[in-house]
Amino acid sequence: MAFDARLYKSTTRQQWQDAAEAWNAWGTLLDEWLGTATEAMLDMATIGPGSRVLDVAAGAGQQSLVAARRVGPSGYVLATDISPNILDFAEENARIEGLDNFGTLVADGEELSVEEDSFDAAISRVGMIYFPDQQRALANILRALKPGGRFATIVYSTPERNGFFSKPVSIIRERAKLPPPAPGQPGPFSLGSPGVLAGVLKAAGFRDVEERTIDAPVILPSAADCVRFERESFGALHQMLSGLDADAREATWDEIADTLGAFETADGFRGPCELVVAAGTK
Repeated sequence: MAFDARLYKSTTRQQWQDAAEAWNAWGTLLDEWLGTATEAMLDMATIGPGSRVLDVAAGAGQQSLVAARRVGPSGYVLATDISPNILDFAEENARIEGLDNFGTLVADGEELSVEEDSFDAAISRVGMIYFPDQQRALANILRALKPGGRFATIVYSTPERNGFFSKPVSIIRERAKLPPPAPGQPGPFSLGSPGVLAGVLKAAGFRDVEERTIDAPVILPSAADCVRFERESFGALHQMLSGLDADAREATWDEIADTLGAFETADGFRGPCELVVAAGTK
């Protein structure tokens, strides 16, 4: 069956509409798990006091708020996402923190329309993997940046380095008898091999491109907690399971729990995760 980009994006939007509350509720874990990579992303985008920042596929905006604290009252952060529900949480989180330098915009990154040459920096934390047409999204980001502006993004590296997520995906694919993703199809590890993300940025016209990897284990009290995190927050896994009946779905989650148990240590669960951070200049 040919890949249907429109259906994929519609499904992805609904997944995040449904998972928005749970994803936001896991905010503390997200900050701990992705915190180091987020700081690296902001550094590589040269975000500082007074910067105007565009966040593409911002989700509940944890990284957007980190950026808003960095830029201070003289700067501004615009968080964009395809899901209105998840942006509602970003707005509420900014309000709770009293951040007045923050705004949101419901927008598909491939259809993003903001003022040209209006942002000093742009970021996307684990968002590029969702775009069927990455070059179209990057063209919009490039257009939004001022000359000399920087874009930085985070993606997962390879399945072998991300067992906390790749093993559940593999188990679900096998039980649901799903084919592997087609070449070029969006997916969690589609940009993770060495040099791939940097190459995508260069192809879009970014210069001075740099890429680095960051170890980012998912640390929780137990494997059961990781299963709960993924079950509550990872809508794509539920979509992959949708062709199975209720008993088969439960059996699949049981197998995932058993498999992730291999990552439990005397100090708790430590799920392997490696992230790639890349950045380039307009």
